[in-house]
Amino acid sequence: MNRPTAALNLTAGAVRVGRSAQARPRQVDFRRLRLRLYCLIILMDAVSLLAAFVVADFARFGSVHGYGLTTFAILFPTYVAIGLNGDSLSIESLRRPRHSAAAATRALLLAIAVATILFFSLKVGAQFSRLVFGSGSCLSLLLLAGGRILVGRSIGEHYGWTFRREVLLCDGVRIRAAGTEIVVHAAKDGLEPDSDDPAMLDRLARVLDGAERAIVGCPPERREAWARMLGGANVDVEILTPELDSIGALGLRRYGEVPTLLVGRGPLGLRDRALKRAFDLGFSAASLVLLSPVLLAAAAAIKIDSPGPVLFRQVRMGRGNRLFEVLKLRTMRIDSADPHGTRSVSRDDARVTRIGRLLRASSIDELPQLINVLKGEMSIVGPRPHALGTRAGDRLLWVIDERYWDRHAIKPGLTGLAQVRGLRGETVRKSDLTDRLKADLEYLDGWHIGRDLAIIARTFGVLVHPNAF
Repeated sequence: MNRPTAALNLTAGAVRVGRSAQARPRQVDFRRLRLRLYCLIILMDAVSLLAAFVVADFARFGSVHGYGLTTFAILFPTYVAIGLNGDSLSIESLRRPRHSAAAATRALLLAIAVATILFFSLKVGAQFSRLVFGSGSCLSLLLLAGGRILVGRSIGEHYGWTFRREVLLCDGVRIRAAGTEIVVHAAKDGLEPDSDDPAMLDRLARVLDGAERAIVGCPPERREAWARMLGGANVDVEILTPELDSIGALGLRRYGEVPTLLVGRGPLGLRDRALKRAFDLGFSAASLVLLSPVLLAAAAAIKIDSPGPVLFRQVRMGRGNRLFEVLKLRTMRIDSADPHGTRSVSRDDARVTRIGRLLRASSIDELPQLINVLKGEMSIVGPRPHALGTRAGDRLLWVIDERYWDRHAIKPGLTGLAQVRGLRGETVRKSDLTDRLKADLEYLDGWHIGRDLAIIARTFGVLVHPNAF
């Protein structure tokens, strides 16, 4: 960014303007780029939905009778309206194709629900086929999700996954760019947080030209000056405060006129809690009924294989750091039981019975925790509860990382984000905990029912896992 200097006459005297006054190469207008890409995505969504309902129409009647077109004409505008109010068309949807597919699927499911109510409440008959609507809806979900991922990856690779101009301003500190930010070194570009110097303000404005976000890294004593300097820069400005990471700061709020740091999150909102609890009750009750033959067969096998009770109870920590008894099918010999969990089960562990090894490998031993879900002690999806004596290496989990307690802001789950990412089994190294903790805290950030459904779907792919022993 070394540019020749130029002069700018402001008043009676001449004020020297820095290198940024030189004509800059034309910058990409990312706002217009995103708008064009959003239009492309909407067009691809329209093609996916139209193709799905036309195919369903043809499959039902052997020719296109217009039922699919009528359904599309009603469903697609509803889907677009819901999507525009959600996050299916956002920078995140461009940067993360899987996120885009999940968000679009949620919007389409809601649109299908609205259309269903509309069709049946208005008693639409002549222009509507229930079979075309049902089969077309299922096909449209598949085409929409697949199209979003394929198109999203193509767009991302074409534009280098850069959809917004961001500037990382380094002043006296060394920072490594986390993504595609443009790194500007204040000393090299002659930038100082001096709001009394119009020429300095002009140089800074040219550096930030076209940017939508500026991240400033500087010593603590210069933060206030940079904040004043960039207050009118017409970009989102953030100042790095790495020391706040040690206390686990999650955000900034206010108490009256005084700013406060958010260091812990309370429970979900009332609506989200009601939705999650209703889902937990319905899913766990139905699962217990459907899986009762499996549970009975497993119980009989345990009794035949070794003496002792069928169920194993262990105290673990739940939401709000409250203790509860988790239920599992017994997989160890009764004389080798470890009620405090001080020793994790290892591969080929001699304490595990023959039937227990099979139950653990298939995750069937966890099924009694559906009862914990019914009792309200656990949820279907959430951070897995750990035994009180669980260690990573020779250290207790919460000693390794104090953020460990943050995961107890929500009920523990039968499955979770860490599990579907393959983070299960022994905790031998520090990273075995920190990787799982990172996934747990990610799950807590911005909960929605769609994420739970996606995790449940992915769980079926990891029921049998190399680390399940």
